[in-house]
Amino acid sequence: MDAAKEIEEYTLHDIFHLPDGQRAELIDGQLYGMAAPGRIHQKLVKEFTYLIESYIRSKNGACEVYPAPFAVLLEQDDRNYVEPDISVICEKDKLTENGCAGAPEWIIEIVSPSSIRMDYYIKLFKYRTAGVLEYWIVDPEKRRVTVYNFKYDTIGEYSFSDKVKAGIYDDLEIDFSGINMNG
Repeated sequence: MDAAKEIEEYTLHDIFHLPDGQRAELIDGQLYGMAAPGRIHQKLVKEFTYLIESYIRSKNGACEVYPAPFAVLLEQDDRNYVEPDISVICEKDKLTENGCAGAPEWIIEIVSPSSIRMDYYIKLFKYRTAGVLEYWIVDPEKRRVTVYNFKYDTIGEYSFSDKVKAGIYDDLEIDFSGINMNG
């Protein structure tokens, strides 16, 4: 018998049969539990959703913004399921009654102490290979925003005093200095 321990693989079946109140993500058959987000995390999700949604509406745009919890089946298989903090989907045929079948054009993740490894490493690689065009990692503790524009293969680093341009739009900038994280 092989001494190497076999790694258990999980599927969407396991995600959909978690106990009530428990959330997890599934990446390449591995299950990753999710901690409840804190107040600042939720405030940032609310602010970004509002700002992006307002921009899209002002332009009569076709994209839609979905804050977590929102199911994203990145590769449309039974081994990958994520709930990004914010998903912007522009291809309407990806939207189903259950979420998004395929990669959103733009994903924003708000880093919390329990999600550092997931957001900066595991999801970064997964989002890039799945076809996400733009991925923002917002780190409230470091007051830093890292922008990965996979379409043009660029990386930008910004502080919470900067205006950050969204790569998927010609004229959307989010002014981080205008976001009140205290109230």
